Amino acid sequence: MYEIQTFSSLVENNNTVLSNTSKDLLHGLKIQHNDKWYICGDLALNEGLSPHKLINSSPADLDYQLLAKAAMLLIQDRVEQPITITTGFPYSTYHIYKDRAVEFFQGTHLLDYDASTYNAGNKKKVVLEVQNVAVIPEIVGCTIAVRKGETQATGSFFVLSCGFGTFESILSTDSGIIEQTMVSTHGIRYAVNLMINELKSKYYLELRNTHQFDDAFQRGYVFLNRQNIDLREIRRNAIQTYYNEVISPNLRTIINDTNLMKTNRIYLCGGAMYYQDLIDCFNNEFGGFAKLTVLDNPETLASKGYALNSLRMTQGKQKSSVGIDIGNASTVVASFIDDGSTGM
Repeated sequence: MYEIQTFSSLVENNNTVLSNTSKDLLHGLKIQHNDKWYICGDLALNEGLSPHKLINSSPADLDYQLLAKAAMLLIQDRVEQPITITTGFPYSTYHIYKDRAVEFFQGTHLLDYDASTYNAGNKKKVVLEVQNVAVIPEIVGCTIAVRKGETQATGSFFVLSCGFGTFESILSTDSGIIEQTMVSTHGIRYAVNLMINELKSKYYLELRNTHQFDDAFQRGYVFLNRQNIDLREIRRNAIQTYYNEVISPNLRTIINDTNLMKTNRIYLCGGAMYYQDLIDCFNNEFGGFAKLTVLDNPETLASKGYALNSLRMTQGKQKSSVGIDIGNASTVVASFIDDGSTGM
């Protein structure tokens, strides 16, 4: 059984005292990095002045390292050290960043954090030993989860993953993945930007940043100049335009007659699959000849696949196996609740 912890990929430099502002560590992430203090996740959302998140950041970037440290901090008291971590990147950046990610994660980490945010003391330091690191494409992590996780899928199938920053596809067979079916292109942020441009033509948007409009995109409404603006129709149109301009053209050479002879099963995952308007677009194009399945908790699939890959590397040591998905919208940490089985 998995234990999943998720927090927004928001960070901000913050040196103020934030005592008793959160209910637990997950919601009160305040960590030290290079002698400076930063708040992450919900704490950055609630207490930050202008928190930000980068898209497809490099392991050399401050944001990536902060989110990685926050993720490791969340699991340090739940694991048996030394641990094995699997993480990943979109296929478009995987080859560029994989070696840097291994270099960053592998070794001994001294994690400094402020526990006063959730009334658990003051500044503390913990040590986490990472023995092995694997870095794989995100879409491969999703495929591992479909085959080895709850779904236990066999045979051939497509996996389509749509997140905030990236949309990806793959055709998986019992013999392995088909490399030429791997696509990596714009994620749902494309639609969010379309919505922002639409709003700019009608309203003064002040100095709001992208993540604020991402939240509004999810909620379906936003307050502008003390007016409650219904965004559902704008969102629907933006998603349809995004699908028609980005997703559908990229899938024409992937979900074609030749590949459909191998399978007509399509699994949909990624955080954007919570938008029914997007699912409707897939159904309109493929529903007549393919079997589409929207996976449960679609935003956690990559992290679960990463954890399962770590479990394979440790030969079934659940308490030493971790998956970390440092995503563009949210960072997801998957570990195992040791039930005495291998989980594979």
